[in-house]
Amino acid sequence: MNVFRLAGDMTHLLSIVVLLLKIHSMKSCAGISLKTQELYALVFATRYLDIFTNYYSLYNTIMKIVFLVTSFSILWYMRFHKVVRQTYNKDQDTFRHYLLVIPCFVLALLIHRNFTVQEVLWTFSLYLEAVAILPQLVLLQRSRNIDNLTGNYVFFLGAYRALYLCNWIYRYMTETHGFRWIPWISGLVQTALYADFFYYYIKSWKNNEKLKLPS
Repeated sequence: MNVFRLAGDMTHLLSIVVLLLKIHSMKSCAGISLKTQELYALVFATRYLDIFTNYYSLYNTIMKIVFLVTSFSILWYMRFHKVVRQTYNKDQDTFRHYLLVIPCFVLALLIHRNFTVQEVLWTFSLYLEAVAILPQLVLLQRSRNIDNLTGNYVFFLGAYRALYLCNWIYRYMTETHGFRWIPWISGLVQTALYADFFYYYIKSWKNNEKLKLPS
């Protein structure tokens, strides 16, 4: 494992910690897209099926369990917690996320490395993760008041993907696996989706202003 992957994993974990901190301490999920959280839960559920069949390392197994447990915990809070669920911006979180799931699954059936159930679902998880943030970004554009924890959560998610791109570049230069274009292109698309958010996030931080995205 190289420093870029470790930093990416820790940044990803930090994004989830920030989100859970917001939900648990503030008893609020305002500004958080349930649609995006459902997509991420589906991403992890389909990507980590090999947790039952393949063992790589203790670190790898623990991280998979953490992402699975935290993802479904967030869904439980937003759907069933009697206080938190009342703060959900249902009227603004209207992105039809199933329109992302279906094309990604069809694409995974058509473009993959090996035509096996596990490999197709792994590829599907990469395609879906690339666009899973879209409902969240749309919700932020519609929100007039983006709190710091929500802004930090999205920023750390974007930083995680940027660090993983660095990880893939490093591995390409130092290992002999060659160019794995499916995760590379998926990662590039996902990182590009954050570009506009990064600009306004850094601008608001630099000017010590409240984060607000253009509608």
